[in-house]
Amino acid sequence: MELQSPRGASPGQPFSSLLQRLSRQGTEGTERAAGDPALRELDALIEAADWPALLREDPGVAQALGQVARTLCDQAAPAKAEDARSGPAASAAERAARVGAVLLQLLRRMEAAQGSLGPAAVRAALRPAAPSIYIFSVTHGQERPWSSPASRDVAQEVLALLLRVTGSASVPEFLRGETADQGGRFAAVMDLLRPELNKESWKNNPATKHIFSWTLYQVTRPWLNHYLERILPPSLLISDDYQNENKILGVRCLHHIVLNVPAADLRQFNRAQVLYHALFNHLYTPEPDLIQAVLECLLDLFPVLERPLQWKAPEPRSSGPCDDVLQLILTHMEPEYRLLLRRTYARNLPAFIERLGILTVRHLKRLEQVIIGYLEVYDGPEEEARLMILEALKLIIKHCWPRIPCRLEVFLKALLKMVCDVAKDQSLSPESVKAALLQEATDCLTLLDHCSAGQVTVSKKQPLIFFTWF
Repeated sequence: MELQSPRGASPGQPFSSLLQRLSRQGTEGTERAAGDPALRELDALIEAADWPALLREDPGVAQALGQVARTLCDQAAPAKAEDARSGPAASAAERAARVGAVLLQLLRRMEAAQGSLGPAAVRAALRPAAPSIYIFSVTHGQERPWSSPASRDVAQEVLALLLRVTGSASVPEFLRGETADQGGRFAAVMDLLRPELNKESWKNNPATKHIFSWTLYQVTRPWLNHYLERILPPSLLISDDYQNENKILGVRCLHHIVLNVPAADLRQFNRAQVLYHALFNHLYTPEPDLIQAVLECLLDLFPVLERPLQWKAPEPRSSGPCDDVLQLILTHMEPEYRLLLRRTYARNLPAFIERLGILTVRHLKRLEQVIIGYLEVYDGPEEEARLMILEALKLIIKHCWPRIPCRLEVFLKALLKMVCDVAKDQSLSPESVKAALLQEATDCLTLLDHCSAGQVTVSKKQPLIFFTWF
């Protein structure tokens, strides 16, 4: 049995009836899992075909292979949200494993054809099908509700064989090409995902957001900026969802874009401001994981938003986005009682102080209240919040030392009270954590002594054994 196109027949005609049957089965949820006969026939056709002769004589085979791959990818896709009750997840995983076996057969035959046709001819014929095969591999290659160990193994094997046949050393190279001038398949993959990445349909396929984000992470500088119009709208769309999981995923996509797209491209068409406002709105949500992702992204976005400006001494320096974000953070920190949020805010506070430098004096009054309040509260065995607040205090003293002497009494009282609390602490905090707190407090007292002309004296041989406040 040989798969050949008769003279006068359309290219790839032997696939037509099977593709029509598979497509009809894909539209009928109850019959979707019953498409084994068509899959078996397709597998038999692929195995029996004389691929070297077919690829040499029939120029339309490449498009037919692309159609085959797209149809198989659609067949193996997880059930849409509205069709989730049509069958159990196990049957979807079994279906994906069977589709993966057919794709493996196709890739093996194409790899074997390289011996007589050469790699270039086979890769050109496989190019229309490669993006769909890649989407199948990413959809089922990771642990998801719609996958199983068998389907994951098959999908990973399909991806490895796809990379080998296409001559790619890695997934990033497969997507972006070997060099900046040689186009990869990232644009083709995004074009296939585009119909499912709009406001009305992006949640229909539960795998779409994972395919998009995982693919996005594989492409970095200097290639990513060429696809900015394709990747920025979906990332903003996912981050604007009401579900916290989707918000975090979208923010991480935006962060990857900020890190890997030149600042000039982000400033163009006011994109950076759009990103800033989208991220800033998330700071009002009381979700620690989301707040952490947003603050990390904002800290990398500030250099794009705040261009270096020449400051004229008689004029006050204008405030920027970093000031606005720090002001909002301090507003949220002061009354916050939930430990996870307190730790998240405290963890990021030193980075904002380091970013603003001497301009932190604008927020010194609010920072003083926050620092005193956080030093008073036990934060659990690891004492993460108090340790990071002490780190923030050290940075404040270093950057804002001319304004510290007038606040010396306030900071000394807060530090000494914390030291007494730690010394009397009978909780489960390890001794190493207590030692770290005492060492950080000693460092703060030493800095206070330096910037106050010796009004505080601290023994450096053994932390906090002796101190004098004149």
